[in-house]
Amino acid sequence: MIHIEADSSHIALALKQLQAAAADLAPAMADIAATLWERVGERFEAQSDPLGKAWEPHAPATLKSYPKDGNRRILDRHGTMLDSLDRRADATSAMVGFGQPYAAYHEYGTNKMPRRGLLFADPEARQLAPEDEQLVIEKISKHLQGAIG
Repeated sequence: MIHIEADSSHIALALKQLQAAAADLAPAMADIAATLWERVGERFEAQSDPLGKAWEPHAPATLKSYPKDGNRRILDRHGTMLDSLDRRADATSAMVGFGQPYAAYHEYGTNKMPRRGLLFADPEARQLAPEDEQLVIEKISKHLQGAIG
């Protein structure tokens, strides 16, 4: 094997910048959280899960029980669940979720209610949709590429 060593201040600088960017992932995590937060909001508009499958329509009994001042949209009776959609990020994580505890019933479904996914393609496996995964990878790549110019 041939071994060649190069003394390059440009490469050394790029490696230092990459190391610094990898040490501070807070900006990337904030970007990831904002992107996923926006995607979940779009799912309310499209009324579909992370894989693009349309949510099951309301059951007739649900429609009968809807308040007159309700929105009549799936998962949007009064807008409180969507209003509780929040995001947080720090140096090691990006989080998106709902402040309303009943959001979990919609994410997973129940014996009496179909699943109407918002966050995960597969909530049991805690897997994002492939498109969401790709966006996260793109955000990480963008952050690291920006660090070295």
